Amino acid sequence: MLEKINIYIEEINAFVPADANQLEEFRIKFLGRKGIMGDLFEEMKTLTPEQKRETGKWMNELKNAAEGKVSHYKDLFENNSAEASAHSDLSRPSQYFSLGARHPISIVRNLIIRIFSDIGFVISEGPEIEDDWHNFGALNFPPDHPARDMQDTFFIEKGEKEMALRTHTSSVQVRVMENSRPPIRTISPGRVYRNEAISARAHCIFHQVEGLYIDKDVSFADLKQTLLYFARELFGAETKIRLRPSYFPFTEPSAEMDISCNICGGSGCNICKHSGWVEILGCGMVDPQVLENNHINSKEFTGFAFGMGIERITMLKYQVNDLRVFFENDVRFLEQFKSLGL
Repeated sequence: MLEKINIYIEEINAFVPADANQLEEFRIKFLGRKGIMGDLFEEMKTLTPEQKRETGKWMNELKNAAEGKVSHYKDLFENNSAEASAHSDLSRPSQYFSLGARHPISIVRNLIIRIFSDIGFVISEGPEIEDDWHNFGALNFPPDHPARDMQDTFFIEKGEKEMALRTHTSSVQVRVMENSRPPIRTISPGRVYRNEAISARAHCIFHQVEGLYIDKDVSFADLKQTLLYFARELFGAETKIRLRPSYFPFTEPSAEMDISCNICGGSGCNICKHSGWVEILGCGMVDPQVLENNHINSKEFTGFAFGMGIERITMLKYQVNDLRVFFENDVRFLEQFKSLGL
């Protein structure tokens, strides 16, 4: 019986099928229910226990050889068939898979994160549905404060336990201050919501990145240098910035930051309204009361904060003149950003 098995193994090793039909005949011959393997197992029943142990090893060798041969040529014939089918069908497209592209908002978001990560800022995230304290109260927005009218809010639940879609990612900064001690150096990217009419310059959904730095002896000069570094990394080494006095309930003093127009180089164009400057973010020193609201000693620590809309920066960086295209998912628009890949 061992001699017979060796002959079958040699036959299997020498077998080269011409096509899938020959391979199927070979499979049935050796591995089919009434094939050679079945006959050999029947024959084994007549052997002594010692002979069965020895023969069993060679039976496994025979079975593995047959199954390996079938598997190898089955894959080969299937691959050749698929390739032949692709080349013979002249109506098939030349490119089988169309690669997608990152959304421009994602590209700029990742770029902003990378710029601030390089100088030690960590990423913080929080819920998009917020209570009144985290969205307003902790940031110096008392219930009757007129500054609440600056942000038209989507309320989910009003009354004693007021809940709303967050109007800014400053709510994430509140959570960071509540749960950690200075030094704090964090940025909070995310979606925010405001009840605004949709137009070429505004949308009810948009994206922000807000930054917060709290430590001992943090000054307005630190804020200015951080934002100058950011602007030059994002828009180019020749970019200039200017800070104009402004008002935000949670910072004092507060400022709006403009950059020199990267379209006209500061000479004046439609994008910058012929001023040579374009506003990109708001910033300021964290109000001492905000620090105290979050149990941080304002006599020991100071800090600065800033916030920017990603859509606005993306429009400037890629010279897009209508904010609504970011939400339409037009493939023709998105394909323009394939090569950027950040």
